[in-house]
Amino acid sequence: MNQPTSPSPLSERLRFVLVETSRPGNIGSAARAMKTMGFSELVLVNPRDPNALHDAEAVALSSGASDVLAGARIVATLDEALEGCNLSVALSARLREFSPPVFEPRPLAERLAADDGLRAALVFGNERFGLSNEQVVKCSALVSIPANPAYSSLNLSQAVQVLAYECRMAALDGAREPSGIGFRGELAGADQVEGMFRHLEQALVEIEFLDPDNPKKLMPRLRRMFSRTQLETEEVNILRGIATQLLLKRQRVRK
Repeated sequence: MNQPTSPSPLSERLRFVLVETSRPGNIGSAARAMKTMGFSELVLVNPRDPNALHDAEAVALSSGASDVLAGARIVATLDEALEGCNLSVALSARLREFSPPVFEPRPLAERLAADDGLRAALVFGNERFGLSNEQVVKCSALVSIPANPAYSSLNLSQAVQVLAYECRMAALDGAREPSGIGFRGELAGADQVEGMFRHLEQALVEIEFLDPDNPKKLMPRLRRMFSRTQLETEEVNILRGIATQLLLKRQRVRK
C-alpha cells in the first residue's frame, strides 16, 4: 500500500526573486532577512553588479547568511527566475491599471502556507524603479504592503523581511492536513502559462479578433482574468488546443 506523502513545508516551496538590484549590500541584507525566517532559495535577475554575490558589502550585510548567498542563482530574465513555479507574486507599492489580483501580505502568506501544491516566487523590483509593468504582468498576483501612505517607501531588505515574516507565521500557525475531498489538478507552471498566452495571442491575431497594430488592453485584460483562476496544467492544455484549432481552421479557409 502506498503511504501518503507528507506536505512540503513552505520553506521548501517559496523562492525570493530580486530583479535588477542595484546595491550588493541590499542583496546581502535580503539574504539575512530570509534566513532569519527559515527561507533559503534566492534568485537574482540581472543584478547591476554581476559579482554581487561575492561583493564584500553583500557578504558583510548577510551577517551569517553566507550560505544563502552561496546557494543563490543569477539569471538573465524574469522568465528564467520563475521556472518551476506555479504562482508568482510581484511586490509593488503602487497599483497598476491591469495588475493581477492584489493581496495584502498576511492573506497571501496564509494562502501560500495552506496549499502545499503551490510552488511560489515572491518578486521584488529594483530599489529605485521597482518592477516595470511588463514584469508585473508576468506574475499571477500582486502584493502591496499597507505602509504609511504619507511615506510608504521601504528598503528592499525590509520588504523582504515583512513578507518572509508573514510567510513564516502563516506556516507555523496555519499548517493543516488537506481534506482530500474533490478533484484537484496539478497547477500550471509559469512557463506553461506564458506559452499559453503566446499561443492564444497568435490565434486571436490570426482570426482578426486582435489587431497587432492596435492591441489596446486585450492581452493584459486576459492575463488579469486568467490569473484569478490559478490555471491547472490540463486547463492550459485545453486553451492551447482551442488556439491550435483556431489556427488550423484559419489555414483551411485560406486554402
